[in-house]
Amino acid sequence: MTVVRLVLIELVGMFVDDGSLALLALILIALVTAAVKLLALPPLIGGLLLLIGCLAILLDSARRAARGKAR
Repeated sequence: MTVVRLVLIELVGMFVDDGSLALLALILIALVTAAVKLLALPPLIGGLLLLIGCLAILLDSARRAARGKAR
């Protein structure tokens, strides 16, 4: 049982290395989707928001990882 559990943990770790990165990306996608569908936001603006938001999330994650390795 422990081998199966270890394999599953490793598989999840491959795709979700930084939990906050994945969670923030999902939240961003949900918010932009809601804005496009419910608020009639133009899809081009929604795409731009996704691009800027994903870049900001990625930069924040890289900054936190660099700060963690410096210690």
